[in-house]
Amino acid sequence: MESIGFVNFLLLLGAVLVVAGIFSSLIASRFGAPLLLVFLVIGMLAGEDGPGGLVFNDYQLTYLIGSLALAVILFDGGLRTRLASFHGVLAPSAVLATAGVVLTATVTGVFAMAVTDMSLLQGLLIGSVVASTDAAAVFFLLHAGGLRLKQRVDSTLQIESATNDPIAVILTIVLVEMLLAVEGLSALGVFGMLVRQAVFGVGLGLAGGLGISLLLNKIDLPNGLHPLFVISSAVLLYALTSLVGGSGFLAVYLGGLVLGNRPMRASASITSFHDAATWLCQIIMFMMLGLLVTPSQLLDYAVPALVIAVWLMFVARPVAVWLCLIPFHFSRKEKTFISWVGLRGAVSIFLAAIPMLTGLPQAPAYFNIAFFVVLVSLIVQGWSIRPAARRLDMALPDAGPAVRRVELDLPGQLQHEIVGYPIAADTAVLDRGAVPRWARPVLIVRDGKILDPAAAAALRPGDYAYYLAPPQRVHRLDRLFAQAGGHVDREALGEFPLRGDVTVKQLEELYGLKVSAGESHSTVGELFENPLQDAPEIGERLPLSSATLVVRELDQGRVVRVGLQFEDLGGEETERTPATRLERLFGLTQRPWKSAGQKSARDA
Repeated sequence: MESIGFVNFLLLLGAVLVVAGIFSSLIASRFGAPLLLVFLVIGMLAGEDGPGGLVFNDYQLTYLIGSLALAVILFDGGLRTRLASFHGVLAPSAVLATAGVVLTATVTGVFAMAVTDMSLLQGLLIGSVVASTDAAAVFFLLHAGGLRLKQRVDSTLQIESATNDPIAVILTIVLVEMLLAVEGLSALGVFGMLVRQAVFGVGLGLAGGLGISLLLNKIDLPNGLHPLFVISSAVLLYALTSLVGGSGFLAVYLGGLVLGNRPMRASASITSFHDAATWLCQIIMFMMLGLLVTPSQLLDYAVPALVIAVWLMFVARPVAVWLCLIPFHFSRKEKTFISWVGLRGAVSIFLAAIPMLTGLPQAPAYFNIAFFVVLVSLIVQGWSIRPAARRLDMALPDAGPAVRRVELDLPGQLQHEIVGYPIAADTAVLDRGAVPRWARPVLIVRDGKILDPAAAAALRPGDYAYYLAPPQRVHRLDRLFAQAGGHVDREALGEFPLRGDVTVKQLEELYGLKVSAGESHSTVGELFENPLQDAPEIGERLPLSSATLVVRELDQGRVVRVGLQFEDLGGEETERTPATRLERLFGLTQRPWKSAGQKSARDA
């Protein structure tokens, strides 16, 4: 009976810690504290030297749970990454995630050898353990603080953070095997190990993601089992790849990337389930790592660890970033900010547990130094990322509160799902006046009544609007149904400003629009002038091939400003490239729209 009571006590203790971690996230969000640091501190307080007094030193269990948690977290990262975000930043992100990690590990490792009594291989092992950044901690801090980064910087950091962990894992495992080998490993052996990790990781990851997608869409599972099938398949993919000598972490990220960019049955339930599963994995892994450390032993390594942490933040990471981004024409401020966003996290502590698990000589030194480096990084960089983003002009004002979206899967098909949004008074869609053609209205709920979209006519504040939309495009609708907070970023909504005297032929040549010969020599303003109809009005719309023109400004009845909207509603190319081309060809500046009758300083 005593053993049963002990098991129940452990369950109670574990549940209490998880609940404490969940509520502590609210405090972290309010005060801007790094979430990972909060979870680690809770684990340390419950540990051997804390008030909890719980002795925990099971590195094998830590490795097992850490592997499972990281596999789920990386798979979720791939699942949420849109291939469109790779446009223009794939090359710099890939260089940072590979060569950048190697450079960071090398520069840090050589310095660690100089400030400790370790050999070169041992110093490089320390550098490899702390070489990768932690995506979860970085983006919680950036996005929870009410900020959003400039698109190029944000996408670069997102892809780098999601893909650099496998390289750090490979380097750590290779160096551990080299230190454990009696006769050492040959250079050919090390190269072969790296190639095997990469080839099997990429191959099985892409194949696994495709296989999960095919099975998920073809097998008719009972309701509720689709998310369980996906998450268990991700763990299976990680374990299988690792068993054959590949990088399991690289495989699960690529598997999630493939699945997330293909039609997916039960996408709404899978996404929401992965939200909860990823949070739970982060909480459990971070608290367990906090339990694993003994603060009294940590202080013995404080001096060399602090020196290594400062070197990593101010020398190793910046050197790697600046060298890697030389070919890609990033500005000085962009490179400085990317250098500073090198937050170390759970992966570093998890990798530091591998030498302990394998019984490597001086294993406690690796673990405690890595843990201390993570703490310093979280405290110094974690609390300064948002001010740094503002100071370096990398941060944009928040687009408004998070949009509230309801998603409903349609059994039997994969091309569409039903999404619903509440309509607030400052919702951007009210200003735009329409949604993309690929979003088909289904019903409008107004004053407690269900209305047909045709009968409801224009949307009103207080409505609830439901649409049929492709799952992979739903996130684009979010920007239309978010509260604008008094300012509508039309370019983010896929609309670009034109003067009324721009000719249709110029638009035809620029975008390949197919227009009739009689329209090609007209200006966009003249298209709205019809002697058989009333004078044009603000907001009047006119289809033009695959685009739509909207009247935005009138001067004595003549159209002087027009908005150009694309059916795609702001794909990556639509959001950036057309505005830049229009500005260059037509002399336009990118600025918010003016209401009728207003004049800017330039107009005056």
